[in-house]
Amino acid sequence: MSTLVEQFLDYLTVERGLAKNTIESYRRDLLKYQEYLKRKGAVVEKIARSDIQNFLLYIKDKGLSSSSIARNLVAVKVFYRFLVREGFIKDDPASVLDSPKLWKRLPDVLSIDEIQRLMDAPDLSNWMGIRDKASLELMYATGTRVSEVADLRMDGLNLDLGFVRCKGKGQKERIVPIGKTASKALVFYLEKVRPPLLKGKVSQHVFITRLGMRMSRQSFWKMIKKYVAAANIKKRITPHTLRHSFATHLLERGADLRVVQELLGHANIATTQIYTHINKDRLKSIHAKYHPRP
Repeated sequence: MSTLVEQFLDYLTVERGLAKNTIESYRRDLLKYQEYLKRKGAVVEKIARSDIQNFLLYIKDKGLSSSSIARNLVAVKVFYRFLVREGFIKDDPASVLDSPKLWKRLPDVLSIDEIQRLMDAPDLSNWMGIRDKASLELMYATGTRVSEVADLRMDGLNLDLGFVRCKGKGQKERIVPIGKTASKALVFYLEKVRPPLLKGKVSQHVFITRLGMRMSRQSFWKMIKKYVAAANIKKRITPHTLRHSFATHLLERGADLRVVQELLGHANIATTQIYTHINKDRLKSIHAKYHPRP
């Protein structure tokens, strides 16, 4: 099966042009499937629909979430479609399987007060606090992903015109405006902290460590958790919390859903619509204000 999987991944890379992270996700999911078949003594060319169903039950018992199970099934289904198309097998055992029903978990968002407390948490008397303050302000001002901030380069930052150019999923570029508050924090960091950290070295990345190296996504995530604790915020925090808060607060204040979709870099507006649940109170107030019979 290993050879077939590698041929499949080559197909996704060369013919489908999928992003590297997507390819790696397929690889991980199919590796789980391969290991399961090996333990069962089964071969991929002689699998029945019940075998795939048993695999899904197996990973469910392992504690995988419904979204992870659905993603694994997608990988298996696409893999078998490839095997049929290339003539490795005659019939597709996964063709009639439906994805498990997903429970949509609404994202936790920070209130305006919590955002303010978070932004006030870094200690501006030292270089780390100044850098961290700038990155937090940028993430909330633009709704960028942690990975996008980690990858942000100096040539993607235009503070004179007030925008940031970042690359999202699939290497798609988008331009996002930066507010005055975030611009001020960034200028302070770029002028007072970044040059001393570089010590004469050159780096294309905006946010760097004390050794002048690019900050990793893990470093940003740890930094966010540190300041959330310092701000005494008790909500469940994820790397996307500031991004969720950015989108929700814009919609609460009347931003158009299509605009928020573009700012977030969502390919499908359905992905953006999850944020509208927060907006129910505002919708009720608009209805009461404008409906002729409230």
